[in-house]
Amino acid sequence: MAAAETVRDPGLQPERTRLAWRRTTLSAAVVALLAARQVLHGGPTPAGLTAVGLSMLAWLGLVAVAHQRIRSLSTARPRPLSHRGALLAAACAIAFAGFAVAIVL
Repeated sequence: MAAAETVRDPGLQPERTRLAWRRTTLSAAVVALLAARQVLHGGPTPAGLTAVGLSMLAWLGLVAVAHQRIRSLSTARPRPLSHRGALLAAACAIAFAGFAVAIVL
């Protein structure tokens, strides 16, 4: 019975998680591109260009976390998302909101 308990049948959960990370990075890319469009449409200002540059950096941070998480899901026993990765993903989401405010104002 112990051998049967050690066999892991993950089902489709890792695939759903990979797809969710991909959707998240895609939507973040769209947000960053729309921010760049907004800044260029309204006339580029130093604050707007800074916000767009920082939103691109936030997007790259989110892509790095997603790539690491997707890679770890391909193993038989994926590790949980690290505290550092979770904090970075949350910080990127909060940064997007702050940069959006900076671009609109």
